[in-house]
Amino acid sequence: MKKIRTAVFPVAGLGTRFLPATKALPKEMLTVVDRPVIQYVVDEAREAGIEHFIFVTGRNKSAIEDHFDHQFELYETLERRGKTELLEKLKAMQPEPGQVSYTRQQVPMGLGHAVWCARELVGNEPFALLLPDMIMQSEKGCLKQMVELYEKTGGNVLAVEECDPSETHKYGIVGRGEDAHTGFEITSMVEKPKPEDAPSPFYITGRYILQPEIFHFLENQETGAGGEIQITDAMRALLKQQRFHGHIYKGRTFDCGQPEGFVEANLAFALQREDLAPFVAEFARNIIREEADLSSKVA
Repeated sequence: MKKIRTAVFPVAGLGTRFLPATKALPKEMLTVVDRPVIQYVVDEAREAGIEHFIFVTGRNKSAIEDHFDHQFELYETLERRGKTELLEKLKAMQPEPGQVSYTRQQVPMGLGHAVWCARELVGNEPFALLLPDMIMQSEKGCLKQMVELYEKTGGNVLAVEECDPSETHKYGIVGRGEDAHTGFEITSMVEKPKPEDAPSPFYITGRYILQPEIFHFLENQETGAGGEIQITDAMRALLKQQRFHGHIYKGRTFDCGQPEGFVEANLAFALQREDLAPFVAEFARNIIREEADLSSKVA
């Protein structure tokens, strides 16, 4: 069983839901409290033991490369001004030289195509795939939990969460087989099934550990929904040859590709900060109280 040392981050999306904010700024660089969204995802990967970070980018994404680069002028200025703590914080977030690779998805053809674009950099070894819109909040990172399951089961591992059975039509749903440690064996994958057709209430939630054979199926994959190459279609084909396990993730997931999820993430992560929690909690209480009073007056 090979160690999971490589992670792929598909960051070529346009971020149209956040226009005009994302007209010149990559959506992955929008900040949750005081860190870009992409930093949370990279930190999660680093915690899980990832050594090679592969970004599949597109046009106007150079800010991501700059963020993970060594900024000599900034570091020198902070050192000269004696801001040692902030300087060390920035350095700790920066990958080591040679740990980061970039490739371009020149045509927007879906998540499956973005992953396929990383094939030469990944090589013939298993890898993690982390969707940068999804950030997780838990005591132990989601990917680290998945790696621990992978070390027991091998094969492919998907993070899954349980949804309300009436909402299966919103997600990619998996079939539940025999229990395995922190999850279960996946028996099927269905994209957005009606509640009566869903094999379970468990849906795939933005974190994957995949074997390199997935690239063979992506290579020959026909376009699916929206004229795009879908990763789920390739995984469904791979499922016929290799085992998949679902890790039941326990924690909070925020879809920062949606304004609602982005606002939720800012609130949740601010409330985790000792220096911000009292202020944010009091501010939220006041806002809710004022809105309630206004609603009662209107009524």
